[in-house]
Amino acid sequence: MEIWADRMIGVASSGPFFFIHAIVFVFWILWNIPGFGLPQFDPYPYGMLTTIVSLEAIFLSIFVLMTQSRESRIGELREELTLQVNLRMEEEITKTLHLVAGLYSRLGLQLADDPELRTMLEPLDPRKIESDLTEQINASSPHFQLRKRKEITSPPTKPL
Repeated sequence: MEIWADRMIGVASSGPFFFIHAIVFVFWILWNIPGFGLPQFDPYPYGMLTTIVSLEAIFLSIFVLMTQSRESRIGELREELTLQVNLRMEEEITKTLHLVAGLYSRLGLQLADDPELRTMLEPLDPRKIESDLTEQINASSPHFQLRKRKEITSPPTKPL
């Protein structure tokens, strides 16, 4: 279904699709205008044309939503991969700083008393970062915060 939706969106977002529709609509309307001498099959207000276009719009919007959902899932996977790579890089950088600090101490040199350096030497805590981010989201979205509080403070249900 997703492959079919991608193909349909590919066709529907093309120039020929637009021009064919424009030509068909103009031809349809001209055919059904009184005075051209052609038998009207869908007189004004073009009920059949409206129905056809509405059905086409419904199906195209469903295909667009399916394609966007798939692209969203792919984007989430890419973001997760990027996060994992970044966490790995952070671990490697912290390890490198520890090695440099060890070299300093072996050479009898003293590290500068730098609070930022001390912070960098500490391992990264992804859970702390996640909880900080959750707090920021809750602070920026009161509706979400209220829902979360309600979920947390709701009494547990007893099994029957």
